[in-house]
Amino acid sequence: MHTMTGHLPFYLLAFAVALGVLIVVHEFGHYLVARWCGVKVLRFSVGFGKVLWLRRFGADGTEWALAAFPLGGFVRMLDEREAPVAAHELSRAFNRQSVWRRILIVAAGPIANLLLAIVLYWFLFMHGSEELRPLLAAPPAATAAAAAGIEAGETVLSVNGRPVVTWQNLRWELTRVALDHVPIKLELRNQRQEINLRLLATENVKEDDLAGDLPGQLGLRLYRPLLPAVVGQVVAGSAAEQAGLRADDRILGIDAQPVTGWQEVVSRVHASAGVVLDFVVQRGDELLTLPVTPARVHEQGQTLGRIGVVVKEDARQHSELFVTVHYGALAALGKAVRQTWDMASFSLRMMGRMLTGDLSWKNLSGPVTIADYAGQSARMGIVPYLNFLALISISLGVLNLLPIPVLDGGHLLYYVAEIIKGGPLSERVMEIGQQIGLALLMMLMAFAFYNDINRLISG
Repeated sequence: MHTMTGHLPFYLLAFAVALGVLIVVHEFGHYLVARWCGVKVLRFSVGFGKVLWLRRFGADGTEWALAAFPLGGFVRMLDEREAPVAAHELSRAFNRQSVWRRILIVAAGPIANLLLAIVLYWFLFMHGSEELRPLLAAPPAATAAAAAGIEAGETVLSVNGRPVVTWQNLRWELTRVALDHVPIKLELRNQRQEINLRLLATENVKEDDLAGDLPGQLGLRLYRPLLPAVVGQVVAGSAAEQAGLRADDRILGIDAQPVTGWQEVVSRVHASAGVVLDFVVQRGDELLTLPVTPARVHEQGQTLGRIGVVVKEDARQHSELFVTVHYGALAALGKAVRQTWDMASFSLRMMGRMLTGDLSWKNLSGPVTIADYAGQSARMGIVPYLNFLALISISLGVLNLLPIPVLDGGHLLYYVAEIIKGGPLSERVMEIGQQIGLALLMMLMAFAFYNDINRLISG
């Protein structure tokens, strides 16, 4: 998270925008369905606590408010349990609605978040993106991939029968399958265009590997051709630009050690976060020595160095390593629904594993980590940021559907009990439930903040 401290205003802005969008969409779901059911909405608030901005709009004079504490929001409806209601408006009170209408209104918030994710994924699948192919390097010895006989240059076509097109697809499918501790069946195509089936054992995969470099743990490594150590592009504002590196500079050595290829540069930089490195570069007929200090970047549980340069590639190597993936409108919609469903069910399974103790609570993230991811994805561009927004929207929707009083899922639990019982639960039972739910929510928040602090301390 050291990158976050260096770009704090930008990261906070990216986090605020994401949070604002998710809260407004969630509460607007409640609002629209409440209005559709004929319930009077008194206030639509983004945030809690002291009101910073308030206006009245609409025939009902609904108050639209922005409050000081931004981690949430609410839609306040006409309700006899909160204040007396005039006789002519009783039919518009929330508590006077049928149990099915109340279920619709409460469920609308989380459903709106899931629908937002579908819309975002739909756009992203239609827009298309250039991604790395799942082209494999030779696996390290004593790994599951080596035991399965995987060879350098093989391309993964499917994982347990589900097609794989990109490296990111491969990572996701491996994680999904490994969570169940069943063997991973890979369909691969080698450089001679032969199709091979390989079986990877997963008994040695630890739960914490799921949040880290799972392909690496299995011995699946991305194929990287031997590239000349020539700079193709320098990122604006990066450590490389500050040090004076330019496009077309050929890196000959680092700290008096000769460099034979680009991967060697990457390895040295990754291992030297915050350490000054003397780059010896050839620029035309000149030989220069440039001191470069790699910035600290937190990725997959590791602190890595990064200087902000991209290798110069030729067109043939580029087409070998990358694939452009995009879909038509109908196919993209189907993919978006499938992706949202997969991510939501995976989130539920991960939460279940944490509750049973099969998965470490260290995987729970708080607002600091989410803000860090928001900033990192926003710096990478609009497509990664929208991907992040879709993922967080799914997480928020799933979290709110959990049967914990205080959350939407807790209210839905009350209404299911009301249907079974044939009447509403007593005020005392609901009050006790709210207290229990609040305690559980505070405990989850405490764990999340604790994990955030640990990540900050450990870097």
